[in-house]
Amino acid sequence: MTEGTGSAGAVAAEFPSWARMTAARREHALRVAGLMEGWARGLDLPADARARWKLAALHHDALKDAPARELRELLSGDEARLAEPLLHGPAAAARMEEEAIGDPEVCDAVRYHTVGHPSFRLLGQALYLADWLEPGRGFEDDLRRRLRSRLPGDWDGVLREVTRRRIGDLLEKTLPLRPETVAFWNARVVEGLS
Repeated sequence: MTEGTGSAGAVAAEFPSWARMTAARREHALRVAGLMEGWARGLDLPADARARWKLAALHHDALKDAPARELRELLSGDEARLAEPLLHGPAAAARMEEEAIGDPEVCDAVRYHTVGHPSFRLLGQALYLADWLEPGRGFEDDLRRRLRSRLPGDWDGVLREVTRRRIGDLLEKTLPLRPETVAFWNARVVEGLS
């Protein structure tokens, strides 16, 4: 994979051939990739790490616009029984694994980008953050702009705030919390106390 600048033109051709994404979804993924590229550079990550971050960004919603029945066919066990809005991450990770894109950290970042996971290292955390913070979302623009401006310097603080808000959205809608989400939050709180 070639190193990109985070701009739409530099990364547009690198979506997987099996992607099922609308044009708007592709633009979202490009904005996520752009944020992650900027943070990776700000953290002075080497080119190979930046390439992995970009790979995760461009794959995270690759199957977001596929029908749920098709996504469930790619999954087994508990993943096949997930609520429809959560299927696309595990399904994209399964496709990546089928194609021998076997980088476990990248696959797990894609698999759990909507819910978080306590085992997330920097890459998974970055995708979780960028997916919510990207500037095209159109909600809480001022808040998200302020949070983006604190990155990558205040990584832990912004991660706690974004996690708190994402969980708050689920609670406000009376939706269940995944065990991974609860464990991810608990890990953020424990790290914040130390």
